[in-house]
Amino acid sequence: MDREIVKAESGGLNPGYMPGFGNDFETEALPGALPRGQNSPQKCAYGLYAEQLSGTAFTAPRGQNERTWCYRIRPSVKHVGRFRKIEIPLWKSAPNIDPEVISLGQYRWDPLPHADEPLTFVTGMRTMTTAGDVNTQVGMAAHVYLANTSMEDDYFFSADSELLVVPQQGLLRFHTELGVIDLAPKEIAILPRGMIFRVEVVEGPARGFVCENYGQKFDLPNRGPIGANCLANPRDFLTPVAAFEDREAPSTVTVKWCGQFHRTEIDHSPLDVVAWHGNYVPVKYDLTTYSPVGAILFDHPDPSIFTVLTAPSGQPGTANIDFVLFRERWMVAEHTFRPPWYHRNIMSELMGNIYGQYDAKPEGFVPGGISLHNMMLPHGPDADAFEAASNEPLRPHKLDNTMSFMFETRFPQHVTEFAARHAPLQENYIDCWAGLEKKFDGTPGEK
Repeated sequence: MDREIVKAESGGLNPGYMPGFGNDFETEALPGALPRGQNSPQKCAYGLYAEQLSGTAFTAPRGQNERTWCYRIRPSVKHVGRFRKIEIPLWKSAPNIDPEVISLGQYRWDPLPHADEPLTFVTGMRTMTTAGDVNTQVGMAAHVYLANTSMEDDYFFSADSELLVVPQQGLLRFHTELGVIDLAPKEIAILPRGMIFRVEVVEGPARGFVCENYGQKFDLPNRGPIGANCLANPRDFLTPVAAFEDREAPSTVTVKWCGQFHRTEIDHSPLDVVAWHGNYVPVKYDLTTYSPVGAILFDHPDPSIFTVLTAPSGQPGTANIDFVLFRERWMVAEHTFRPPWYHRNIMSELMGNIYGQYDAKPEGFVPGGISLHNMMLPHGPDADAFEAASNEPLRPHKLDNTMSFMFETRFPQHVTEFAARHAPLQENYIDCWAGLEKKFDGTPGEK
């Protein structure tokens, strides 16, 4: 049977999307499908079923309460049958501590090479680190996806986590219960916990990064003295309009639940939501709209000033996950060492390079590559970056052609067996600091 996707219309600057972060949206792919003035009428238009998808406890405070009402062709109890357990061997969940793997260290990997075998967004997931505990819903996992094959009549959802997707190569199309998201490098998407989707490889092979968030959902950080503007502005986040498939064909739904994978067979597409309203939604965001702020006289602010999204931990000021972006920006500070300084941190930091050159590591940290600096382990600029930054004329300088990010968490990140033994680990990464020389000579030097 041919696939037909019926999609709502939206005007404005972003056809197919509605702007805003945390908004309450409403959208319908067929006129009159969305009931007015109530959520659960005795009979819904078009013979649809009303169903609520809750992203928080019913009694969560109003400003944090998230739910979406869906009006669908079949209730989702028809989208799951009897489950059978399956293996997706390289997708791991915390706790995943291999006693033979040493996670204590500074590590860096070259880009994972593309595979010859057919891989979808799900079967091509490669876990690099895990942190916390998926069963108690704290912590995260960091993955690389390799995808060269579209998911056809093959659907997935995670009951464990929301997924933050950061493409580095290739174009993907996410068909979700609430609409369609096209995703390219320099963009990100957030797929809520429990939301069913399939992924089409529009241009491949595709590679990118995924932060699997077990804990409280991602939110925009409080700006404090920065005020109402800059960093990631809510208006630049986009939520898809309603789109549905009325398709009868043998299909599978795979569920990730407590770190295990289960599959069920059904005879239709589960992406059959004709209309919906609510605030528990998938979103995309263009990273080039992120407006960084920084020092305009002297010194170097903490990298937390580059936070795009944060997932709170329950401990004020300490995140379960921060998603931090290092993009093009002007460097103008006087009498200041401009790259990130040397430091040790209570948080553990996994970085990925989307494109270009990172200023603290001009060599070796290439697009598609990853580095890991675990909690309380020292790190900072390599020897060449230190020498250059210590002696260069401090004229205004624009960092151009650069975009890297960081998944930062309050938990130690444990390296998986795949990352330690099968991924392209740079065994000599730690040597980048070997050239740092003792410069102390007992004299004051310059003031």
